Amino acid sequence: MKSENLRFYIQVRFRLGIALKEIFKELKVALPGNAPSLSTVTRWFNKFKGGVEDLKDQNRPGRPITETTPVNIERVRTVIESDPWCTFDEIEAETSLSRGTIQSIIHDHLKLRKLTSRWVPHQLTDKNREDRVRMCQENLAKFKENKWRLSDVVTGDESWFYHRQIGKKQSNSSWVEEGEKARTVARIGRFEPKTMFTIFFKTSGVVHISHLKSGETINHQTYINNCIRPLVNTINEQRPQCGVKNLKFHHDNARPHVHSSVKTYLELQGFIIMDHPPYSPDLAPSDFWLFNYIKQRLSNHTSLDSLNLQITGIVSSIPVQEYQKTFQKWLERMECCVKNNGHYFEHLIK
Repeated sequence: MKSENLRFYIQVRFRLGIALKEIFKELKVALPGNAPSLSTVTRWFNKFKGGVEDLKDQNRPGRPITETTPVNIERVRTVIESDPWCTFDEIEAETSLSRGTIQSIIHDHLKLRKLTSRWVPHQLTDKNREDRVRMCQENLAKFKENKWRLSDVVTGDESWFYHRQIGKKQSNSSWVEEGEKARTVARIGRFEPKTMFTIFFKTSGVVHISHLKSGETINHQTYINNCIRPLVNTINEQRPQCGVKNLKFHHDNARPHVHSSVKTYLELQGFIIMDHPPYSPDLAPSDFWLFNYIKQRLSNHTSLDSLNLQITGIVSSIPVQEYQKTFQKWLERMECCVKNNGHYFEHLIK
């Protein structure tokens, strides 16, 4: 789409009283991969707000500027800082500099390179990072001072498990004859059969597995009745003398988990509840290890019974040493979180 057409669209939406961010969202939906940057939409939005009617760029006499001066370096730096995702074309349009000059400024003077953005679970705020550091420090201190033992921690979470697996791209490779097209594998659809499993485990291995029945949803009451109460019963059978006494309970901050009824029930049973920082799957053993471990080993299933049987078999066959190693890695991850001031650190782990 031509630039003037995009500007006309922005102008019309502005006159209709549509907010800047809404206009930008509309363009991203309508032109995925080709939408103008937020800084470009903002610039023209403000121009129309200031009374500008002309949709064309002002004529820039002469050839593009090719001088690498401190002023031009600062102009390029300003454009990039306002929009780190901007393209060479957008920088050229904003600064009137030649492409060669822009390349020289970016690589030789600003020492920048363009990398694909890294996926993170959540855009952490200062408060989120502070909470991550504080809770990791508090938990680490209790383990280092021998107030807590890793062997006394019960951790767990719930996750959806599909009955049909598509595997990773590499595992879907197949041999074909010369001239034959690649075989196809249907992507997992939104309504494909799946079941939510909840798994609790310790350094000694899995403690309890449960799953939702068809039509059930997870809420605080379901979590207590279907997950925690059976877990407590299992622990009482395994430890008839002391039950859950001295055991530490860890789960994330999903809404059913943090409900006051859940907290009260756990405390009445005798659990000590460990703090878990918000938006931190990288600090939950279920998320950073167990669930991926299981899903990579699942085969296709036509019934819930067979899926349940295989999941139970997988977690039961994991050597105790792997569970123990995971809990040690958990402590290492807490230390890594503190060292990185609460920022996500997955990209730093080898």
